[in-house]
Amino acid sequence: MSNKALQETEAPQFYLEDDHHPEGSTMLGFWIYLMSDCLIFAVLFATHGVLGRNYAAGPSPADLFDLSIVAFNTAMLLFSSITYGFAMLQMERNARMETIFWLGVTGVFGLIFLALELYEFYHLILEGAGPGRSAFLSSFFVLVGTHGLHVTFGVIWLVTLMVQVKMHGLIPENRRRLMCLSMFWHFLDVVWIGVFSFVYLMGVLG
Repeated sequence: MSNKALQETEAPQFYLEDDHHPEGSTMLGFWIYLMSDCLIFAVLFATHGVLGRNYAAGPSPADLFDLSIVAFNTAMLLFSSITYGFAMLQMERNARMETIFWLGVTGVFGLIFLALELYEFYHLILEGAGPGRSAFLSSFFVLVGTHGLHVTFGVIWLVTLMVQVKMHGLIPENRRRLMCLSMFWHFLDVVWIGVFSFVYLMGVLG
């Protein structure tokens, strides 16, 4: 067979194999997205670092924050990270229903976290400590609220994946999506630890 004939037969096979291995490009793209999210939160943390002491003769963090509630809320998010890890272990065992169960537990912890955060916002606004009260409160609401929106989207994504796994099983596409959500969920945990330490603890104890 001539070189030209070999090229004609091998080229389609190359493109066919490339089309069936999207995992690398998907994960790379998602890592790039997470890095862009890191930049967003870095800007919000820096903004709070600059504005976090500007109380405008209003309440300070020590006057507003209840660390016991915040610590409990932090525990809920950390537990959700552990239960998501259990879901991934069940996925590796190809146990569909067990994977769905642990995803559901993760979603419950996420919803508890969001409910407590909304309660905190409602309580602060009710006391007249809304985002327009001072620069400190503006930066606080934007930073914590942005994280809360990310958790909300994460819960919606999680429920969507539960439905997809229920309908189609642990096919390669769903496994790849679960891996992406795992990175996103653990990323939110890391960001929240920063929020808890930098905004709440340093605010109250500093």
